[in-house]
Amino acid sequence: MFSWKKLFGNDKDAAPQAPGNTPAPRHPPSDTASAFLRREAVFDRQNHLAGHLFCLQQASLLADAPRDLQRQIDVRLLTILVSSNEAWNNQLAFIPVCSAVLGHVIVDQLPSSNLILLIQLSAEEQDGEALGKHLLRLRERGIGIGVYRQPRHPLYGLTACYANFGAIDLPTCEANVVREFSAAFRAADSAFPTYLFAGNIETADEHRLCQQWHFDYFQGPFSGIAAPRPENTQADPHKVQLLHLLRLVQGDAENAEIAEAMKQDPLLTFRILRYLNSPLLGLNHRIDSLGQALIILGRQRLTRWLSVLLFSVREPNFSDWMLVESALTRGRLMEVLGAELMPNQPHDPLFLTGIFSCLDRLLRRPMAEIIDSLPIADEIRQALIDRQGPIAPLLAVAQASEAFDVERMRITALAAGISTDSVNRALLSATAWASEVTEHWE
Repeated sequence: MFSWKKLFGNDKDAAPQAPGNTPAPRHPPSDTASAFLRREAVFDRQNHLAGHLFCLQQASLLADAPRDLQRQIDVRLLTILVSSNEAWNNQLAFIPVCSAVLGHVIVDQLPSSNLILLIQLSAEEQDGEALGKHLLRLRERGIGIGVYRQPRHPLYGLTACYANFGAIDLPTCEANVVREFSAAFRAADSAFPTYLFAGNIETADEHRLCQQWHFDYFQGPFSGIAAPRPENTQADPHKVQLLHLLRLVQGDAENAEIAEAMKQDPLLTFRILRYLNSPLLGLNHRIDSLGQALIILGRQRLTRWLSVLLFSVREPNFSDWMLVESALTRGRLMEVLGAELMPNQPHDPLFLTGIFSCLDRLLRRPMAEIIDSLPIADEIRQALIDRQGPIAPLLAVAQASEAFDVERMRITALAAGISTDSVNRALLSATAWASEVTEHWE
């Protein structure tokens, strides 16, 4: 069992803040139907993207939030997750909720694969027997249980006995509390593996502290400011080659010229031929040449493939992962929303606009200069350079979804004619898709 004395510190016994840079309002609005979903990257000890933390923009995990209101917010969040029907097969989904929601029927509808509920005990939570039953049911279904550090809550010990994730909120903890919490949680007599989650990490020093004390997962604004790229660093030659291939594929080059250029990238050639010869496609003859591959793939599919591969990285750091997240999620988000708004229109321009909107950061060159070098459609050029045209409103929504600005998201969604529900579902779908794509990078 836990040595519970070690979990008492001299810090303020505060509940976690809502994720992100800006503190959540102390009394969130009751109109949860208009709340936008927010997702933040979670990294593992190898600095790889391990998953995401999802919450509602209006949500607050503060202890003084009324129980019924907090429950209403959490029910809305879980309903969005259930209705999206996304499976988290490759990465983890961390969901902060208050204990008041655990008895709701929506919990029984949650997918169990790679889902972790990070539980904040409600101040009014006193029924240990009912709470224990809820937690046992979650464990039996295979849903991960995390508990935020609340040593003064009478049911904290009970909850921690069921938890396989111990969670702390860095801004409320002194260094000695981080150390003691880690030691106590890892020393627990548990029948299942346990992990440590550190939330709202603000600085690289805080991240190093948590690494030192054996934390497994890390979330917070530190990842957006860590290890910035030097401005004068040359772009990756591999990216330059992929960009050249994009010019050929989208221009008037013959297949033979494209195939010759592709031969200069052996890894790309290997990936394409392996894909076309995989049993999943079920082709009745083997594809051995790039010429054959180009005919079967088609230029549209090859353009999409090359655009995604532009953002593949070897041994990525935090800033690399954030760039990958931005590009892939923007592209897929715009494509999913476009399928709803413009069902009879081609969606590849939407996907390419989202991907290309991050090219200036990837190649460290002005956007106008990059776009001028690519033979792309006028509507894509308009959206990226002038912020005008039919695609621009969806690009604005995709960019606002990364900014964690509720008002900006509301304005851009309204201008694009998209509902809050549509944006939330599309963001979940885009996140799951991006996770699947990056999982198979070599």
